[in-house]
Amino acid sequence: MANKIILVTGSNGQLGSEMQVIAAAYPAYQFLFVTRQELPIDNEAAVKEYFSTHAIAVCVNCAAYTAVDKAETDIDIANAINGKAVGILAALCKQYHAVFIHISTDYVFDGTAAVPYKEDHPVSPVNAYGESKLLGELQAIQNNSASIIIRTSWVYSSFGNNFVKTMLRLMKDRESLNVVADQQGCPTYAADLAAAIMQIVEQTSTTLNKLQPSSTIFHYSNTGAINWYQFAVGIKEISNSTCLVNPIPSSQYPTPAKRPGYSVMDTSKIQQAFNLTIPAWRDSLEKCIKIMG
Repeated sequence: MANKIILVTGSNGQLGSEMQVIAAAYPAYQFLFVTRQELPIDNEAAVKEYFSTHAIAVCVNCAAYTAVDKAETDIDIANAINGKAVGILAALCKQYHAVFIHISTDYVFDGTAAVPYKEDHPVSPVNAYGESKLLGELQAIQNNSASIIIRTSWVYSSFGNNFVKTMLRLMKDRESLNVVADQQGCPTYAADLAAAIMQIVEQTSTTLNKLQPSSTIFHYSNTGAINWYQFAVGIKEISNSTCLVNPIPSSQYPTPAKRPGYSVMDTSKIQQAFNLTIPAWRDSLEKCIKIMG
């Protein structure tokens, strides 16, 4: 029997790159990694053609428009990639009886909560990026009720551009740094999320999805809630930097897009549904920084 084919979109992003690393540990599957240039997922004709010529069993959509501030003016492009394209992929997965796993974000919430967000908490994005990602969730569920949507937050990796890499670079160049201390959330090491996705793939039948349509949204981040300042301090300590890190309020660091003040997510549902053990944020940060050398 031929190996099951897993299509991974957004293969040159942080999560897509980590999926490429972990693929070697799963010889029972054949992985197809595509960039947006190789498969423009917002082009329905191109995606239909791709699905008709490849026997895809699982599609993991790691592709996304992630420039949060730029999305405020690039609304049409953000909505096309984060919204319309998700609907196209979800519909084709349904048509071809493939499992559809889509990555969403904590930014679908407004950040006014005081306790970790559960999956059924009312959504209310505060920026264009969050709106575009919510559009994708709605399109996925509308076009394929068996879609598995994983909301994640504060993603970093040894690949791509992210907060950890930026801090490490700045800490080498500067004697002191100011970092926002009034936005709370949970970092996610993309390698951990990739491992979780493959555990989910292993447990999910392509023909009869055991999940009920009402239970298709899950939250995944590393454990432990912190603010950006605490994240930066952790990076400083692990990398043995002598750079002074100062906490500042968001008002001292204005950005085009508003950020949620609190975006801690409750991850108990995904842990129970797929028997996942999620590493603590600091343990994963140590691993990542060690890889970056």
